[in-house]
Amino acid sequence: MSRFPTAAHLVSWAGVCPSARQSGPRTRAGKKGQGNGYLRGSLGQAATAAAGTATFLGERYSRIARRRGKAKAQVAVARSILVSIWHLLADPAARYTDLGPGYYQARLDIGRKLRNHIRQIEALGFTVAIAKTA
Repeated sequence: MSRFPTAAHLVSWAGVCPSARQSGPRTRAGKKGQGNGYLRGSLGQAATAAAGTATFLGERYSRIARRRGKAKAQVAVARSILVSIWHLLADPAARYTDLGPGYYQARLDIGRKLRNHIRQIEALGFTVAIAKTA
């Protein structure tokens, strides 16, 4: 693993790092770039397989696919898989533990979400009274 000092080096070499080409105010999607095509293809297949599972990676895929599309979600999950692989290979004592499909939902700040919704409703000219259900 000395050839890749960080996970970012491996991700860049594989060609699954995010890129954006910007010239002035115009931003274009980045090209696929040069990288190891065999590794990139295998990671894409692994990401597609992980997309249909009830795991952290499956939930990550669905969250990104809703906003950005399936292709970008596939590359993002492939990158996540490769970063996990790098950490497992770089540290022999490391063990993989899936965070679970409810990871993002568990980290939601309910109070902040409630305040934002109340503020938006009050901006429309309504008053809001909140009562917690039993």
